[in-house]
This record gives sequence, structure tokens and C-alpha cells, in this order.
Amino acid sequence: MEIILKKIILASKSIDRSEIFKRAGIPFEVFVTNINEEKFKTKFSNAVELVKELAKAKMLFTQNELMKKKIDAIIIAADTIVVLKGEIIGKAYNEEEAFKILKKLVGESHKLITGIAITEIQNPKIIIESDTTIVEFLQLSDEEIWQYIKSNEWKGRAGAYSIRDKANLFIRKINGSSSNVIGLPMHKLYEILKKEFGLNLVQFK
Repeated sequence: MEIILKKIILASKSIDRSEIFKRAGIPFEVFVTNINEEKFKTKFSNAVELVKELAKAKMLFTQNELMKKKIDAIIIAADTIVVLKGEIIGKAYNEEEAFKILKKLVGESHKLITGIAITEIQNPKIIIESDTTIVEFLQLSDEEIWQYIKSNEWKGRAGAYSIRDKANLFIRKINGSSSNVIGLPMHKLYEILKKEFGLNLVQFK
């Protein structure tokens, strides 16, 4: 098969993940996948297994589409969920859901788990990993929660918050990778790409 182009593809529509790559100076293109995440939630009750399978599904979807276009690329796919006392919490789809989620999280510690799946179209190797960070929130009043919701940062974010922006104001403690809370465990991504695919992310300016 003729190879026309080789690039890094981020199989995610997350603004936060794109911003991580931009700040690190990593050249990339976004490929938005068409995956029914709700269907996966009914199949997998284990949080780590769930995010890994979601990331894998996004990666395989992207790989299939790019192969049709004869594009060679390293594909990086990811999915993030929040787990509080065994309950899997995803994204909110309206302000009321966002309030209910944040009401549960404030004053508590929760796990933020990201699954990542990486492959290269011309390489059959597939690497699937996960990373977990513990996040502790301050106690907030209902009024403070609604004030935060009005910022619209909850949209499209697991746990209805983004540490990259205003949510930093009420996060008391982070145990683990801070970039994982944003959406990508960059230390793990760096190690995998260097070891398994010979790509050193530090080289980019």
C-alpha cells in the first residue's frame, strides 16, 4: 500500500487533551470518533476495564478510517471517567446533571481514571494502558457549585469539571499525575511512545 502521509493523530475531541499537546509543542491532528460510549457502560462495570475498552474502540475506529485513506500515522486515543466510592461517573449532559455530580464530589476524594490506546497503522502493535489519580475537593455550598456551573466548564468533561480552569480553585489535593486529571497521563504516554514506537516527544519544538 502506498504511504502518502505519516503523522500523529489524537483520536479525541477533548479540548483539554488538544491543549496538553499544544503546550508541549507536539504536532498533531484531531480525529473525532463515532463511538457510543453509553453502550460500553452497560457491558463493563469495572472502571479500569471500561476506560481501556473505550480508548481501544476509539483507536480501532480511527485506524480503520485512516487505512481507507492510505494515511500512515501513530494514533493516540483516550477516555476518562471519575469513580467515587465505586460509582462510575461520566459526563453531564445538562446543568442539572452537572450539579448532581459536583454535589457528590465536593468534600470528597475520588479517582480519575484515564485509559489510553496507541498504535501505528503500519505496525500491528497495540498498547493499552490506564492511569489513576486521586483528587480531593473542598467542601462547597450549593451556590458556589451553581456559580461554577455557569462558567460552562462542565461541558464534555468527566466529573463535570476541568482542573485546567476554574476548578483549580476548589481542588485541595492531587495524588498522582496532574496531566491525567486534564485528560492524558503524559508521563505514561511519553514512556510508551519512546519504548514501543521509537518516538521521542521531547524532540519537538
